[in-house]
Amino acid sequence: MAVSLSIDVSATFTAEGADRFDVRADLDVADGETLVVLGPSGSGKTLLLETVAGFHDHEGSVTLDGDRLSGLAPEERNLGFVFQDYALFPHLSVRENVAFGERYHDRTRDPDELLAALGVADLADRYPPTLSGGERQRVALARALLVRPSAFLLDEPLSALDVPTRQSLREDLADVLADETAVYVTHNRTTARMLADRVAVIDDGDIVQSGSPEAVFERPASPFVARFTGANCLDLTAGDLAHLADGTYLTVRPEHVELGAADPDFAARVERVFPEDGRSRVALAVGDDRLDAYAEESLAVGDEVGVRIPDDRAYVLDDASELRG
Repeated sequence: MAVSLSIDVSATFTAEGADRFDVRADLDVADGETLVVLGPSGSGKTLLLETVAGFHDHEGSVTLDGDRLSGLAPEERNLGFVFQDYALFPHLSVRENVAFGERYHDRTRDPDELLAALGVADLADRYPPTLSGGERQRVALARALLVRPSAFLLDEPLSALDVPTRQSLREDLADVLADETAVYVTHNRTTARMLADRVAVIDDGDIVQSGSPEAVFERPASPFVARFTGANCLDLTAGDLAHLADGTYLTVRPEHVELGAADPDFAARVERVFPEDGRSRVALAVGDDRLDAYAEESLAVGDEVGVRIPDDRAYVLDDASELRG
């Protein structure tokens, strides 16, 4: 049965020949909630997850339903960990991999029932090197489920998969994680929006914003969060955009930008066109800024188009201190 997870940790990592890197997080995961930690490569996502799992020493505490886990070995924490690289034993069969947790836990599920539930029962006698990425991921998920963990930790388990397999497994994960307590780390915005009850954005080891997916994606707290989550971030202090709002930056998601409006806020030039199913995503030049939007009508590079930013879909930032790049 799912339980609440509380994370308040600070850890320092220094690899050989590398600079010191600090990870700090103060997060609560409610009973049955999936928290997605979203951030770029090298931001500390995996280090944070491994710290919670007990692989690294840290200051602060990790508690599971009020019980302190800090100081316990990973196998004593009752957390199901799904690794990015699957971490299956190549010399063990699929069934033996899934059943591995029976060595350390008394109350486990039936391996064959789990394989059947995840659609890979026919792979039970095969070995990991003979499996596809999607098959290995399903086996890894079955292994984590076997020990009936109180909470799940998932380290970008879909990142190495092709698009159709990733989409299919996303749907399976949404079903598996429903009503489970889970922390899922990823750099993929689509995965975050599909799986998360709540999102925490991490950058350079720090949680820089957390909230519901709608709050984080629609109302980013900084230019970094805006750009990483796929929103436009327009400089209001340059060019002819100052009339749009009082502030330093204006953020708006591409899907809310209106092109070809009868009463445009400004004009922009089409720089690139990216055809997608049923419509096109276009990159527009607005002074020295770039504005991404979606177009239903046919547009070509070099076209001038009127742009309107709906007031109820735009968010103004006054502080540029967290601007990256």
